[in-house]
This record gives sequence, structure tokens and C-alpha cells, in this order.
Amino acid sequence: MNNVCKKCEKRRARRHCPGIGADICPQCCGTERENTIDCPLDCEFLREARMHERPLPLSGRDIPNLDIQMKEDFLREHEREVMTLSLVLARAIDREKAVDLDAREALDSLVRTYRTLQSGLIYETRPQNPYAAAIQDRLMKGVEDLRKEMAEEAGMQVLRDTDVLATLVFLQRLEIQHNNGRRRGRAFLDFLKTYFPEPQRVEA
Repeated sequence: MNNVCKKCEKRRARRHCPGIGADICPQCCGTERENTIDCPLDCEFLREARMHERPLPLSGRDIPNLDIQMKEDFLREHEREVMTLSLVLARAIDREKAVDLDAREALDSLVRTYRTLQSGLIYETRPQNPYAAAIQDRLMKGVEDLRKEMAEEAGMQVLRDTDVLATLVFLQRLEIQHNNGRRRGRAFLDFLKTYFPEPQRVEA
């Protein structure tokens, strides 16, 4: 490559950016990645950068809803809820072409909705952000689908609102921990796709 970077129009372009469909310099790739550029998750340079990203250690002030405590065996006891809602969340982010911060807003809104249920009120909190609102809608449908599925299997209602709330708070904390701080970042989505992958289809 001997052309000029499409972003800064100053330095020499040394790599192709699939996010803008043009060649850019390594400096712009590093600073603009997931900030001003919507990077596809399979970009080789993004994948390489992910290898150096580390989950943020959470301190008390970073953790929302601290009164909802997670026991050590939370994942074992709520594996089905976590797996199902993680898949729903990842699909929703993908479908809406959303970013991690949209997912954060959706989770925060839904957690507040379920917290009002604990007090006997029925009040749905809605994000103004249309991407977050769409993610919230899909999560709510995912919860109701799971509730019906589990009720049909057990012959009675078994999915409690407190279990749903705890699962949402668990996902909320994962998002905070894996968000890389970039405005268009999707490191949390990457995490969901890695640790809660789509089920493999069995060929007939």
C-alpha cells in the first residue's frame, strides 16, 4: 500500500479497514476503532486487539444493585435463565446493529421495571434510545417465552420474577465488566457470543 490514510488523510495507509471499506493507518485504526468506526466483529485487527483487552475489575461503586447478591452457585442454579437470556440479548444486539452501551441501557431499564414488581407496582421503564428500547422488547419477549416453556414442562408456573431480576442483574454486571469503554464498542457482545454460543443445529 502506498496510499494515504482515509481517516486522517496524512499518514500512509498500511491496512484495510472493513468498517469504512478503505485503507487506513495503524494509528487511526487504534484510536478510531469502535469509536468513530463500526468495526465488524470478524475484523482481523479487532480480533487481535481483543486479545489484549482484559475485563475491568469491579469495585463496589461500579456494581449496580448491590443489594441483589449472587451466590457462588448462582450460575448452576440459574443456568437455563442465563443461557436463554444471554442468547436473546446477543441476537437482539446483532439484529438491531446496536452496541454495548445500548445493551447497558436496555438492561438498566428492564432491571428497574422488575424492581418495581418487587414492590407490588406494575410500571414499565422505557429507554428513549430506540436501539435500547428494541433490545428491551426482545428481552421481555424472551422472558415470557421462557416462562411459558418452563411452565409447560413443570405443569405449573416455576419462573419467578425474582429469578428473572437476578439474571438481568447478572448480565448487567457482565456488561459493565466487559465493556471496553469505546463509544461503538461491542466487546460485551463478543463475550456473549464466545461464552454463550448459538446452539448447534443437528442435521436430520
